[in-house]
Amino acid sequence: MASSSLTSFPCLSSLKMTIKPMAALTNPPRTKTPYELKKGQNRLFHKLPSGLKMEVIEQRRSKSERENPPLVFVHGSYHAAWCWAEHWLPFFSSSGFDSYAVSLLGQGESDDPLGTVAGTLQTHASDIADFIELNLGSSPPVLIGHSFGGLIVQYYLANIVNKQTLGTENAFPELSGVVLVCSVPPSGNSGLVLRYLFSKPVAAFKVIIFFCILQG
Repeated sequence: MASSSLTSFPCLSSLKMTIKPMAALTNPPRTKTPYELKKGQNRLFHKLPSGLKMEVIEQRRSKSERENPPLVFVHGSYHAAWCWAEHWLPFFSSSGFDSYAVSLLGQGESDDPLGTVAGTLQTHASDIADFIELNLGSSPPVLIGHSFGGLIVQYYLANIVNKQTLGTENAFPELSGVVLVCSVPPSGNSGLVLRYLFSKPVAAFKVIIFFCILQG
């Protein structure tokens, strides 16, 4: 797990990072059947400054002799907190970690923001920061992001680096570490998509049809 301390990111310590929150997550159709919680899991609804509520599925750790940092999981596109709740939360909670999986606005059982866009990197990262500040403020967590969620984690981390290098204050609490799981890179995934289109056109066509059907 990579710490957010600048000593772990020497390549970033001398840079002023310019943040351009251009990526956005649209409002895809929701899963009609709500996720049924497993034993030991709870569903919370964190109230954001906007007044909207963000779903959080939590699973507290089993007894552990050492104090581990809490884990906060951020899903990718077309997913919600349930994608972590099936296997990841039970595994890590049984290994001694308090685990929390968030559903970004417009996903899972979180509230829908107005408009067709569920949010940007900036708004999603700010929502996660608000949850951490109000619920885990005394215990800096490890932030774990998959796919588009990994891009949100990178945006969050960039804000921490800016705060440390520029000496400015912002609303992003410190972290114990970050983990990127098959994350979208900072440059976006357009290069990967183009390579996939040209290398596997038939499979790419099927994927496009699937997403068109999913969007209705």
